[in-house]
Amino acid sequence: MSTDRVPVHASVLPVESLERLDPRPGETWVDCTVGGGGHTRLIAERVGPNGRVLGLDQDPTMLDLARPRVEGLPVELMHANFDQLADVLAARGTGPVDGVFADLGFSSDQLAQSARGLSFREDGPLDMRLDPTSGATAADLVNTMSEAALADVFWEYGEERHSRRVAKRIVERRATRPFATTADFAEVVRRAVPRSGSIDPATRVFQALRIAVNDELGALDRLLAGLPQMVKPGGRVGFISFHSLEDRRVKHAFRTGTVWRPVNKKPVEAGDAETARNPRARSAKLRVATRIAPDERDV
Repeated sequence: MSTDRVPVHASVLPVESLERLDPRPGETWVDCTVGGGGHTRLIAERVGPNGRVLGLDQDPTMLDLARPRVEGLPVELMHANFDQLADVLAARGTGPVDGVFADLGFSSDQLAQSARGLSFREDGPLDMRLDPTSGATAADLVNTMSEAALADVFWEYGEERHSRRVAKRIVERRATRPFATTADFAEVVRRAVPRSGSIDPATRVFQALRIAVNDELGALDRLLAGLPQMVKPGGRVGFISFHSLEDRRVKHAFRTGTVWRPVNKKPVEAGDAETARNPRARSAKLRVATRIAPDERDV
């Protein structure tokens, strides 16, 4: 399926990512999160006609959006979550690759589709699935999970201090009418969380629920655990994260001196010029590491 839509999403930290990942002619790379195809295209242009880029995304609509952007380049797009990378490589007979990249944020194009339910700024179905073809929706979770389980989700994934109060209000409301839309759910959350500053009180709860719906942290843990077997010695891996729950996991994985050598000890962040063009870049953190060869490991 093709699309005439043009991606509105702007790739974050493109120059900094290419500089540190250093894709080279003839190499094989994986972009685990194709999105609008911006980073995928940049990597493909570097590896050239003798190279190869496998582009994964769990959202088939993003693959359709990215396809025109990478046309004519050595890119193979596929519908898969990045925690399935080992199976993808095995199915294609591809051994360890030269590099892996993942931008862990979701696309502005997804956010703009009210039918996805990812934002409370426009009303839409309470869905939140990044892969709209499978899995439970956010409505399924908030209408069936216990009060204690909901509170745990809001605290662990959203660091929401009023998690228990929010969960209590949700359970009370759903007893009379189940939740179906983002606006309805956001309004109940707002009544339970005191406003502080300019941040909408529903922000943390929506983040937490989206993470739970998509098992985002579990998928990241599985990818990080399997990466050492999927990247050649000397290969590079890079992650762009947008909140501390993701960044801490990447930082911890890169700390071991027996597998990875960080390219940058501190995360790379966007400069003033980029954040002025793309406010979304303000929270982005890039970490890159090199796969250590066995004879280079720390003693």
